[in-house]
Amino acid sequence: MARNIIKRVLGLDDRGTLSKIQIEDLLKKKKLIIEPLLEKNQIGEVSIDLRIGTDFLALNQGRQAYIDTTQDNFEKRPIKSHFTETRRNIGESFLLHPSQPILFSTLEYLKLPSDVYAILTLRSSFSRLGLTISTIIQPGYCGCASVEVVNSGNTPIKILAGARFIQARFVKIKNDSEYFKVHRKYTCQVRPMASKANEDEELIKLLNINSSKI
Repeated sequence: MARNIIKRVLGLDDRGTLSKIQIEDLLKKKKLIIEPLLEKNQIGEVSIDLRIGTDFLALNQGRQAYIDTTQDNFEKRPIKSHFTETRRNIGESFLLHPSQPILFSTLEYLKLPSDVYAILTLRSSFSRLGLTISTIIQPGYCGCASVEVVNSGNTPIKILAGARFIQARFVKIKNDSEYFKVHRKYTCQVRPMASKANEDEELIKLLNINSSKI
């Protein structure tokens, strides 16, 4: 009991949110890989700041009345065609328009241990402007993190490629996961990828159930 209390006080508990000591230990042992880490102050007490990358996908309103996520039908307009791809150099600006979803990849490449997942949230300075994201990274994931951000306010906001934008909190779980044992739609990516909602396997089953009722 006393040993467990001491471990928690020192930030060395075997499960839960990792402390700065644990994060630095994993980085040193190459069990957690985050490259490039441009500044030491990117590592906080319970998180690491991640930077805006150089590739962006903007979801645009097209001529169609809706985006079809119900089936993988290549005769229809694919989901990715609703996105416009653009790139910025480090230090160049990108404008986040109100209510427009934007996908971008982090500047950093990550490789997570098989027993650690990450929760991504905005740095407070940006969330106070009305920006929102909701993203986790599965244990064992490798690649740049793909982030979905929405400007929930009514004023456009300019951001810079390369700026510290996100906080990643790392959570250790009890057992190792087997990330690559199953098919993944988004993995080992270095650029943002458009939604693949229409590739979910259960869609065919659901459509067959509906057609059998007719």
